[in-house]
Amino acid sequence: MPSLILSAQRIAATVAAGHHGRRQAGPGEDFWQFRPAQPGEPVTRIDWRQSARSSRAYVRETEAEAAQTVCLWCDPSASMRWRSAPTLPLKSESAILLTLALGALLLRQGERVRLLTPGEPVDIPPGGRAALDRLAVALMRTMAHDPEDTSLPHPQQVPRHARVVLVGDGLCGLPAMGALLRGLTARPARALLLLVNDPAEAELPYAGHVRFSGLEGEDTLTLSGVEQVRGAYRDAYARHQAALADLCRTNGHLLIRHATDQRPEEALLALHAALSGRGERP
Repeated sequence: MPSLILSAQRIAATVAAGHHGRRQAGPGEDFWQFRPAQPGEPVTRIDWRQSARSSRAYVRETEAEAAQTVCLWCDPSASMRWRSAPTLPLKSESAILLTLALGALLLRQGERVRLLTPGEPVDIPPGGRAALDRLAVALMRTMAHDPEDTSLPHPQQVPRHARVVLVGDGLCGLPAMGALLRGLTARPARALLLLVNDPAEAELPYAGHVRFSGLEGEDTLTLSGVEQVRGAYRDAYARHQAALADLCRTNGHLLIRHATDQRPEEALLALHAALSGRGERP
């Protein structure tokens, strides 16, 4: 764990170019953004002038006047414990490193951090190296949780007007992910979905007779001539990625992609820009 903390601090140091602003939705007077209205929202929150310009209703959000909690979630499921080559890190290793590096960056900037876990959430108030140590311990305990528990975090664990960073491979069921994202929008809370994938997951670079063993209780699948299904596999993977992007866009959230053969600084820089309000909006 000490080496992991040092690596996270090094990565965070390359991105920390100053304190980011409080640009996030919350109680205040300054305009922040328009977002699509969700079922069940009070009519009084709808901005009728903006809604008249479109075929759907929009809500006007204002900018928070104080620091808000940033909630972090790192996917503990067994599908994260895989890599396609010994020279690559496990998806879980990349996810843990990025989650801890982002936590280090946020704590350095005086933010309040909450780690979402399968049990009760863990709050990490800012407080120097000790705060990062507490986050690392809580994160490692979460990742040691039963890998068969693939449940996503519950929106009720998230404070109103918080920011949420979800780090995982995105290979869960789309209905479950859609329910989570809609629940976060209704809190309201704004999420960043960071997809951490092995490059082989997008390409299926195998050929010949191959046996595939599932990591989450799936049946073993043996294929002779894997290259014959590569095109169909790529199309299915692309559709799944597009569906995730559409879920984020329609619910007012952001999606960032990271492959385990890429430098972690690139993903952390994109996360920092998004949290600072400089990232691309949906």
